[in-house]
Amino acid sequence: MNGEREARWVPLAEVARPHGVRGELRLQLFNAESDFLLGVDEVLVRFKKGEAHEVSVDAARRADKTILLKLHSVDDRDRAEELRGAEICVRRSDFPPLEDGEFYACDVEGAEVRLQNARIGKVERYVEYPAAYVLLVRKDDGSSLEVPLTDAYVAKLDADAGVVELSSIEDL
Repeated sequence: MNGEREARWVPLAEVARPHGVRGELRLQLFNAESDFLLGVDEVLVRFKKGEAHEVSVDAARRADKTILLKLHSVDDRDRAEELRGAEICVRRSDFPPLEDGEFYACDVEGAEVRLQNARIGKVERYVEYPAAYVLLVRKDDGSSLEVPLTDAYVAKLDADAGVVELSSIEDL
C-alpha cells in the first residue's frame, strides 16, 4: 500500500481565478495554512472532466490566505482562465516527512474502520470543523458516521496499514 500511496497525485488546491494579465493563478487552498505549494517544481493540473497534465511551476508566492502560482506555458490571462476550476495536485512522495503520531488526511481516507476487531466500514473523508477534527465513515450498511478524532472514540489510527480501530461509537 505504501508504494501505491507514495506514487499517487494528491489535490491540494483548486484554481479560483486568474490573477493579473501574465498568467498567474489564484488558488483556493484546501488547507489555507499550508505553504507546501510554494516549494514544488511540478504539479498535476486535473480538470473536472478527468483530463490531466503535468506542468512545471515557474513561480509561487503567498498572498494572504492563498497562493499565486505561475505555471510554465501559462503566459496570459486567457490561458489562465482556461484553468479555472482545475485541481492542482502534487505527488504524495513529495510530501514532507511526518513526526511520530502524525498523519496526512489523504493517507487515512479509504482506511478500513473496525470496532472490536470487526470491520464496520471505511473512512470516506477527513473533516476539520472549527471545534473538532472528525473522520467521516461510510459504514458497510450504507449509513454514515462522524467520528471525532479523540481517545474516547479512536483507539488506534494506523495510516500506513490503512486501519482505524474505534474504541466506541456510543453517542454518535
